Amino acid sequence: MSQEYPLYVILLGAPGAGKGTQALHISKTLGVAHVSSGDLFRAVRESDTELGRLVKSYYDKGALVPDDVTIRMILERLRQPDCVTGCLLDGFPRTMEQAQALDAALKPQAKRVDKVIYLHVSESELLRRLSGRWLCRNCGASYHTVSAPPKQEGACDLCGGALYQRPDDTLETAKSRLEVYFRQTLPLIDYYMQQGKLSQVNGGQSIEAVEHAMSGALRS
Repeated sequence: MSQEYPLYVILLGAPGAGKGTQALHISKTLGVAHVSSGDLFRAVRESDTELGRLVKSYYDKGALVPDDVTIRMILERLRQPDCVTGCLLDGFPRTMEQAQALDAALKPQAKRVDKVIYLHVSESELLRRLSGRWLCRNCGASYHTVSAPPKQEGACDLCGGALYQRPDDTLETAKSRLEVYFRQTLPLIDYYMQQGKLSQVNGGQSIEAVEHAMSGALRS
C-alpha cells in the first residue's frame, strides 16, 4: 500500500483480542515494521542502558511504567531507520497522554497517524480466552479449557504431568486486566473516531475472517 506520506497505523484491542496474530498480518500487508510495546518493553529492560535500567526498576517493583517513560521508549524506537516511512504500532498508545505525545512528535516531521483499527471482542469472549489457559508443570505444554482441552482433565496429553494455572490466567486477574484496559483506552476510541481515523473490526470471527475485515479497513 503506497501513498505520498509515511504510513503510521495503530492497532487497538484488549488483552485476548488477538492483536498479536493480526499485527503480523497487517505489517506484512503494508510492508512496514511491527512495533509491539510488549516486545519492546522486554527488549529494553534486558538492555544495559539508562532507559533499560529505568524500565527494569519499575518491573522489579511490580509497578506500572509511567507514561513519560513509555513515550520515551516508543519515540526512540520510531527514530530507527525501519520506522522512517511508517510502522504498525501494537499496544501503544494506551492512554490519552501517550496518544497526544505521539501526535506532537510526528507533526514537526510532517507525519501523522493515518489509520487506527480497533479489534473489538465482547467482554465475555475476552474473559473466556484469558481465563482458560492451563500449563503442564513438567513439559510446559499449553491447554485451554474451551478451545484446546486436555484429553484427561488435569493431566498433560504429552507427558502426563499435572496441569496448573498461572495467577495471570485466572478469571479474577482477567477481569482486573480488562477493567484497567477499558478505563485507559476507551477515551482513545473517541479521540481517533472524532479525527475520522478509526475503523472497528469484529475480532470474534475466525482468524481468516478477521484478516479479511482488517484488509478492508486498511483500504477504506
